[in-house]
Amino acid sequence: MPLVLGVDSSTQSTKALLVDADDGAVVARGSAPHPPGTEVDPRAWLRAFDEATSGLLERADAVAVGGQQHGMVALDGAGEPVRDALLWNDTRSSSSARALIGELGGPQACADVLGSVLVASFTSSKLRWLRDHEPDAAARVARVMLPHDYVSAHVAAPGTRPFTDRGDASGTGYFSAGARGGVGEWRPDLLCSALGREAEVPSVVGPGLVAAETRSGKVMAAGTGDNMAAALGLDLDTEDVLISIGTSGVASAVAAQSVADGTGTVTGFADATGRYLPMVTTMNAAGILDLQARWLGVSHDELAALALASTPGAGGVTLSPYYGGERTPNRPDASGTWAGLHSGTTRADLARAAVEALLCSLADAVDALVARTGVEPRRVLLVGGAARNPAVRAIAPALLGRDVVLPQEGEYVARGAARQAAWALAGTSTPPAWPLPIAGTLTGPPDPEVRERYAALRDALHREEETR
Repeated sequence: MPLVLGVDSSTQSTKALLVDADDGAVVARGSAPHPPGTEVDPRAWLRAFDEATSGLLERADAVAVGGQQHGMVALDGAGEPVRDALLWNDTRSSSSARALIGELGGPQACADVLGSVLVASFTSSKLRWLRDHEPDAAARVARVMLPHDYVSAHVAAPGTRPFTDRGDASGTGYFSAGARGGVGEWRPDLLCSALGREAEVPSVVGPGLVAAETRSGKVMAAGTGDNMAAALGLDLDTEDVLISIGTSGVASAVAAQSVADGTGTVTGFADATGRYLPMVTTMNAAGILDLQARWLGVSHDELAALALASTPGAGGVTLSPYYGGERTPNRPDASGTWAGLHSGTTRADLARAAVEALLCSLADAVDALVARTGVEPRRVLLVGGAARNPAVRAIAPALLGRDVVLPQEGEYVARGAARQAAWALAGTSTPPAWPLPIAGTLTGPPDPEVRERYAALRDALHREEETR
C-alpha cells in the first residue's frame, strides 16, 4: 500500500503521521518538542522535524508539511536566519499593522486587497517592525518564508526553489488570494513597503499538484498553513464550522467566495483546495485553562471537576480572558479582568468562570463567522487539546447554543498534510476520500445569561480602553 507522511510543525512541537494513502489509517507516528516563546530560532524546527520523522520519512511515498501560520522567517543571501523567527502570537508589531492599514487606505481597503485586515500576527506587520526596530537585520534580508515553507525546503532536494501554497500565503499580508480569478498572486510592492527593500518569496503551487521531490526522490506536496491543513484533514464542507482549541482558538469554515471583512473580525484566508477559509482567531485559548489550573494548584482533570462542581454562571463571577492581549477582538493591549468576585466565591466558581470565558470567546467567534458568511452551520465540530477537557465538553453546547460534534481524537493538521500528500501522489482532481471517525455528539439547552454577562464585561472594558 502507498504510504504518505503528514507533518504538523506547530507552535509547540512537530508531530508526524505516516498514513495509508488509500483510507487515511495511521500506520505510525512521531513527535518532538519546539522551544517555548514567541520568537524562536527556526533551525530548531528542522532538528525537531528530523527527530519526529526519523524512521518514517524513509517509508513514505509522498510528504507534505503543515505549519503555524504567519511566522516571519527572514533569511540572508546564504539562506541563514538574520534573527530568530517572530511567531504569529508575538504582538510587538501591533502598531506596525495599524501603520500598514493606513498606507493601504484604511481597514476596508486593506480587506479588499488582501482578504483580511492586518493585525500583529501577519508577516508583513512583523517585517515592518523589523524595518523600524532592527534596520541592520532588515538590510540583510534576501528571502522571506513562512514556517512551513522553511521546513519544506529542508526536506526538498538540493537546488529546489522554495515553495508554498495560496492558503498559507494568504496570511502574509503581501499576497492577494482573490487575484487572477482566485488563483492568487504575490504583491511584491506590499512586501517591499513593509520591509523597506525587495526580497524573494517562494513559488506558489496549486492545489493537489506536485511541488518538488524529496532528497530521496519522493513526491512532495506544497504543504499549507495549520488551519488549512486541519480543514483538509477533517474534510470540512461549506455547511460546517470547525472550532479548534489549542494555543490559539479558531472558528473556521470553508466558503466558495472570498470574505473581505473591513471590521477585521473575520479573516479571509484561502484554503488548501482552491476555495476560501474565513476564520476568526483568538490568541487566548487553552492557555486560559493552563493558567487557571496553575493558580489553583490542580491538574486539568481536577480543574474540570471543580468547574463542574460549580453552577452555570460561576456564582456570578465573569472573566474577560485577554491575558496576553487579543487578536479577535483586536485588543493587543488588553489584559485579563475578573468581575463579580465576592466573599462567597469558591475555587469551583473560579474554575467554572475560566471554562465559561473560553467558550464565550469561541461562541463570539462562531457568531461572527456565521454573520459574515450568512451560512448557519449544519455541523459544529470541536477539536484541539483543550477540547478533551470534560468541563469544556459538558458546557460547550450551552454556550455555543448548538449541538457539537466530536471527531475522534487525532492530529488533524498532520492528517490534513498527509491527505494533501496523498492527493499529489494520486494526481487526481480532488483529494482522496478518507472517512472521518466521529466519537460522539454533545447536546444541551443554550444558556444565554452567561453569554450576556460575558458580553457586558467585554464591552464595558472596551469602552474603558477607548477613553484612556
